[in-house]
Amino acid sequence: MLQEFKGKVRVVHKDFPLPSHAGALPAAEAARCAGAQGVFWEYHDLLYLSVPDFSRDDLIRYAGRLNLDRDAFTTCIDTRRLRKQVEADVAEGRAIGVRATPTFVVNGTPLVGAQPIEAFREAVRAALKDTGAE
Repeated sequence: MLQEFKGKVRVVHKDFPLPSHAGALPAAEAARCAGAQGVFWEYHDLLYLSVPDFSRDDLIRYAGRLNLDRDAFTTCIDTRRLRKQVEADVAEGRAIGVRATPTFVVNGTPLVGAQPIEAFREAVRAALKDTGAE
């Protein structure tokens, strides 16, 4: 989608760890800690490959796979330094009606659950048409 609509769309990730998944909040925080070292998406991808292995030791091991500064990463997750940012994303999601993951929002239009690529194309085309940015 980024290539197809180059320069017209962007992806903004927001955290929405579900309370029913005990490891989701620590994993979201850990991804942000990895992001502080410049590898958010790489860490994010490791989390999705490893679900549901989100113990503290697992999260630190994933950081090691990405050659992160182990001490800085461990301090970040142990102090929950980025929890407020995760909580802010959750509050924002709730405010716009997010109840499940994944939820995608294209210019205010929600796409809930796994969707075919064509659903995204249609939503982006409609958004571009609405904004006059076709």
